[in-house]
Amino acid sequence: MARVCTVTGKKPHFGNNVSHANNRCRRRWQPNLQVCSFPSEILGKAVTLRLTANGIRTIEHNGGIDSWVLTTRKSRLSDEILKIRKVMEKALAAKAA
Repeated sequence: MARVCTVTGKKPHFGNNVSHANNRCRRRWQPNLQVCSFPSEILGKAVTLRLTANGIRTIEHNGGIDSWVLTTRKSRLSDEILKIRKVMEKALAAKAA
């Protein structure tokens, strides 16, 4: 599983540890990934995602997983989120019919 946030797209960054003697050693900074579940009213179950803390705040700021997925442009969503959106749209169409 890649260390990438499904909401913000944040990935590991690379650089050097630099000691006091100016010795350089390669290292990488990992994103703050958390496994988080969001209750979906449309689907009637919880949606589990692997997000950064910033991604969790983004979803909560926009009113939850349902409103964030449906209001965000498709070009900004990851493949995993696009699959969830497709299922949500089918569930909404079934409720409307």
